Amino acid sequence: MEKTVKVNGREYCFPRHCATVICLDGSEPDYIDVAISAGLMPNVAAMKETGSYRIAHSVIPSFTNPNNLSIATGGPPSLHGISGNYHFNPQTGEEVMMNDVRFLTAPTIFSAFQKANARVAVITAKDKLRALLGAGLDFASDNAICFSSEKSNETIKSTNGISDASVWLGTPVPAVYSSELSEFVLAAGVKALNEFRPDIMYLSTTDYIQHKYAPDEQGAKKFYAMIDRYVGFLVREGASVVLTADHGMKAKHKHNGEPAVLYLQDSLDSLVGKGLSKVILPITDPYVVHHGALGSFASVYFLDRVDEEMVAARLRTLDGVMKVLSRENAMLEYDLPGSRIGDLILISDENLTFGTTESDHDLTLLKEPLRSHGGLTEQEVPFIVNKDFDIPSAPELRNFDAFYYATLATKY
Repeated sequence: MEKTVKVNGREYCFPRHCATVICLDGSEPDYIDVAISAGLMPNVAAMKETGSYRIAHSVIPSFTNPNNLSIATGGPPSLHGISGNYHFNPQTGEEVMMNDVRFLTAPTIFSAFQKANARVAVITAKDKLRALLGAGLDFASDNAICFSSEKSNETIKSTNGISDASVWLGTPVPAVYSSELSEFVLAAGVKALNEFRPDIMYLSTTDYIQHKYAPDEQGAKKFYAMIDRYVGFLVREGASVVLTADHGMKAKHKHNGEPAVLYLQDSLDSLVGKGLSKVILPITDPYVVHHGALGSFASVYFLDRVDEEMVAARLRTLDGVMKVLSRENAMLEYDLPGSRIGDLILISDENLTFGTTESDHDLTLLKEPLRSHGGLTEQEVPFIVNKDFDIPSAPELRNFDAFYYATLATKY
C-alpha cells in the first residue's frame, strides 16, 4: 500500500525521492518567460517543454509571509492565520510583525512529514520566515534542518539542525540587499540534496531583484540565469522540482519615476476625522529598501463608531482603488482570518500603492522607480514541474498546491 501523509485535511504521497519546492519570491511569470526567450534558462525551458507549465494563483494579500505559509501548510490564510507580514490588534493597540510562531494556527507540511520519518530541509533567504517555516520541527532527531541565508553564520544544532551553515556551505553571509542572498539558498539546497538527502525540501528566495528590475532589464536576466544553473543541478541529481512564487511584481510609479501612492490615513482623516481610524499596511517588514512599506493591499480599522458603508462607498470613488470589502466579504472572497484583518480591506489597481500618511514613509531609500505587490494584479505566479502529468490551471491551481504536486511527481 502506498504510504501517505495527511496534513490539514489533505493527503500527500510519501516521496520516493526528494520532492523540492522552490518559491522564487516576486517572480512575475514574465521574468521566467523573458529569460527563457533570451536563452538564459535552458534547464527551466526543458522543464516547461517536457514537464508541466501552468499559471497558478497566489493567496491574497499577495505578500511574502501569507503565501510562504500557504505553501508550507497547503492551504489559505484562513487555515494558517498569517494574513500579512504585519498585524494590528485593536484590543491591545499592538502592531507587530507576524513572524512569531504564536500567530500560526496550523501545522506545516514539514513538521507532519518529519513525524512520518521523512528527512526535511527548509532554507529561506530572510530570517523573518525561518521560525514560522520551522514551527514544530524537532532538531534533536537529526532528520531536519531549517535556516536562513541572512543568519546562516548564527545557526546552531539545537534550533536549526545544523551548526554554522555559512561555514558548512563555505560561503560568507551575503548582504541582505543582494542577489547573493537568494543564490546562497539555492547553493545550500544543492549541497543539502547531496549530503543531507532530504525527502522534502523547501527553498525560498528574496524579491530584492524583482523590486529593483523589470523582467527585460539586465539585472533580472542575470539573476534568472543564475537560478537556472541551480535548478539544473537539482534536476540532474534526481529531485522532483516545482518552481512557483509567493506573488508577482508590478511597476508602481508615475511617468517621472516617482512612487504612485494613495495615502489612505490622510484620506480617512479628512473623511471621518483624526483618531477615528487606523490604516495598517501588511507589506510592512524590516526590509523597507525593497518597497518603502508601500503595497497594493491595506486594512482599515475603525477605532470608534463610523458609518462604515458610507466610508467604503467614498473610498471606492478614489482613483486607483480597485476593491473595498468589508471584513466579512474579504473573509469569504479571499479565505482570510477575520481576527487578523481590518473592518475594511482595500486593494489597488495595478500601478498604485497604498501608504498611511505622507510623513510616515521615508522614500529616500528607494533608489529605483517603485515596483511592488500585494493586490490582485500580482496574483498570477508560475507553476512549473519537471514531470509531465495532468495539472489544472488558475484559478483552480494555487501556489499552495506545490507540495501536493512535488510529492506526486516523485511517483513518475
